[in-house]
Amino acid sequence: MFSGIVSGTGKIYKISKKEDGISIDISAPKGFNINLKKGASISVDGVCLTSLDKGSKKLKFDVIQETLSRTNLKNLNQGALVNLERSINSSTEIGGHLMSGHIHFTGKIKKIIKKPNTKDIIVSFPKKFNEYIFEKGYIGINGCSLTIGKVNKDNFYIHLIPETLSVTNLDSLIEGSNVNVEIDQNTISIVETVKRTLAAQKSR
Repeated sequence: MFSGIVSGTGKIYKISKKEDGISIDISAPKGFNINLKKGASISVDGVCLTSLDKGSKKLKFDVIQETLSRTNLKNLNQGALVNLERSINSSTEIGGHLMSGHIHFTGKIKKIIKKPNTKDIIVSFPKKFNEYIFEKGYIGINGCSLTIGKVNKDNFYIHLIPETLSVTNLDSLIEGSNVNVEIDQNTISIVETVKRTLAAQKSR
């Protein structure tokens, strides 16, 4: 599990194609790999990946075809920046919201509105997820825990503060970029519970 508070960005150092996916090497921020163990879970742009070693030189991951098909990791290029977060433990301060690292869909950046110190981004989403996306709800964008702004029929607004822009790769997004989106699991659970309750009441 992750908190959605990105530790920093890492640079894609190497991408190697494999028969059933790719392997990637990432240069991580200083100190990120302290006490890292082989098999540890790390959020890479919001995708939960397993560390292949202790990351003493570079972080190394295998990414299978299933993950590539569901995320924006298939679009990675050497030199690209990705958001990184270590998995939480019992003493971790949860500054964002709990995230699993399992991506529901990739959204396209429809528009970026630049302001003096902040940015608003408009993200598209498939209509089948509209009941889980509403104003003031939580959402994960490239591994960042964010609050949803205005919601339209097939897109929503995200308001990015200077701290988020400085620590993450969201400042480098352009119109047309694809981002990994994870819907808050608590929201899904509440919506589905309400739907089942209402359905049960109607059937009486």
